[in-house]
Amino acid sequence: MTTTASPTPTAVPRGGAHTPAPGRVTVARSYRFEVVKLLAQWRIRILLLACWIAPALFVAGVSAQSTLPTDTLFGRWMHATGWAGPLVTLGFAGTWALPLLTSVVAGDVFASEDRLGTWRHLLVAVRSPLRIFAAKTLAGLTVVLLLVAGLAVSSTAGGLVAVGNRPLVGLDGHLLAPGNAAGTVLLAWACVLAPTLALAGIGLLGSVVLGRSPMGLLLPALVALAMQLAQMLPLPVAVRLALPGNAFLTWNGLFTGPAQLAPLLIGIVVGLLWAVTATALACVLFLRRDFTNPADDGSARRAVGTAALPLAGLLGVTVAVVAATTTTAAGSGIEQAKVQNALATEFAHLYRTQTDQLHRPAVTEGQLRTAAACTKAGVQDGAHGAGNDWRCVVSWHLPGVSATGSAVYQLDITADGRFVADGDGPKEVNGYFLVRTSTGDAPNPLWQFDGNVDLFSASPDSPTP
Repeated sequence: MTTTASPTPTAVPRGGAHTPAPGRVTVARSYRFEVVKLLAQWRIRILLLACWIAPALFVAGVSAQSTLPTDTLFGRWMHATGWAGPLVTLGFAGTWALPLLTSVVAGDVFASEDRLGTWRHLLVAVRSPLRIFAAKTLAGLTVVLLLVAGLAVSSTAGGLVAVGNRPLVGLDGHLLAPGNAAGTVLLAWACVLAPTLALAGIGLLGSVVLGRSPMGLLLPALVALAMQLAQMLPLPVAVRLALPGNAFLTWNGLFTGPAQLAPLLIGIVVGLLWAVTATALACVLFLRRDFTNPADDGSARRAVGTAALPLAGLLGVTVAVVAATTTTAAGSGIEQAKVQNALATEFAHLYRTQTDQLHRPAVTEGQLRTAAACTKAGVQDGAHGAGNDWRCVVSWHLPGVSATGSAVYQLDITADGRFVADGDGPKEVNGYFLVRTSTGDAPNPLWQFDGNVDLFSASPDSPTP
């Protein structure tokens, strides 16, 4: 009998070519997946649509009205130039829109997985908490940047279409040519990205730490509200500059000549420091999380100990650094000599504008020799601080005229240095009357105007009328 030996089975090496290893999910693939997930949400789609359409409609609609938002920075110039519209939108966005947008996006990017209970599925697919964090963070920031870009592009388009590409009056009264205005407006929108990223980082931190709690979703908006309340208080300049949202206000320094860059640059650096610190804290907490425990979605103790205290320490350090390195960052920064200098400079620029509109002989700022004398609540020397009780007398000289001209203004100065000057006579100089210009009738430019006191500069010598 012939026997046939059975074939010997061939061993397949473990992890050999016959068993293909599953593909590694990279950060790029996870990022694309997270972006698609965000854009699939109906609220994100509505926000994107609103940011890319609503500002244009708002600016065009307001520019066509007879009443302008004069209580808003650059609002009184919306009939004169299309570049005022995006600046009005920027002021509103920094106060309300951007904090709310970052809350909806960054404040929910991690918490949504807790509500849906999908962390285990995501970890099985990606197999790396660090790659998951990077993908979600980048996807959230991408959507936030799309929203900011929509606000800027839409409001600019609405203003240019409704009013036109015309010169813009700066916060010291000088005219910015359309090309310069375009570049400065774009730069102003770019500068507010720093505080926006700071709020986004805080939103990511709240989303990681507080989990499915609604407080994580509201955290950026609450922080922004607290900063707005702080900006209304008579805080020292060093504390004001150390707030992460300071660049939401100091962008207006770009519209003076020379530009008030020091507060803006400090605000940008502080905003980026907060963005990096908050995001790094969120990453550390996310990597330490126990995903095997469904109930581990954040705690108040961890929020205070690991999240709030480091950010409070960062605020204290930045205040100390600004105060120690800048000798001019003392007190409120609103001093009598600074107010007089800012008002006199702006009056001289606007006087030339009025002279041109009324077809009078041209005059230069040097020939006018404009000066201002201001008091606050009757205090003649050493007046300082915000308030609506500033009263100023502006004086100037015309070539060939021996008499000195004078005009009275009431000033309302806010704690951040912005002021509104309201003409109080004589009527033929700073009263209300319409001036016929090449673009239509416009109010007397010396009647009411916005200005800005440089809180960060050294106090100049008080000008003498």
